[in-house]
Amino acid sequence: MTERFRSGAGRLCLDFVRTLRYRGTSDATEELPDGASWRAWIEEFGKFGEAVVPSDASVRDARVLREAIHELVSDGAVSCRPATRQRLNRFAASPVPAPALTPSGELRWRAGDPASAMFSVLARDALDLVTSPAFDRIRHCAGARCGALFLDTSRPGTRRWCSMDVCGNQAKKSTYRAKAAH
Repeated sequence: MTERFRSGAGRLCLDFVRTLRYRGTSDATEELPDGASWRAWIEEFGKFGEAVVPSDASVRDARVLREAIHELVSDGAVSCRPATRQRLNRFAASPVPAPALTPSGELRWRAGDPASAMFSVLARDALDLVTSPAFDRIRHCAGARCGALFLDTSRPGTRRWCSMDVCGNQAKKSTYRAKAAH
């Protein structure tokens, strides 16, 4: 399967937040506009063994959850609004998927409603992240157009870009061109 969505933020909930690409810029792009895109995201990141058929309401809930996670990881557990905290707690209380080993030895997840189960997984991951020491390592990408959040797992904790291959490379090329022009 070809990867359609960005990954590599360091936590699943942060990869999910990236589905609003270029957040905070004039180029902001919604990557979950419909059921097909939400299904594709679940299939890419969820590893469910059964078909995923999300409802229109599920797509709206996905975007609501994404924005709640963004607020939580941006503001912190204490500073986020009570309504956001309640929303995340509600999503986290949904049933989680159960692991299952396939005949070929692959781990897949099973759930009566994979979309709802994915909500639970994402909300639980976000709650765990903001209450862990890793919370202090959440960064905003320094890329001028990016706006992505990522978990800085570098030893010194000084990583600046969500991806060295994309944003870091663009920044280094810009710096090189600026120096060459002088």
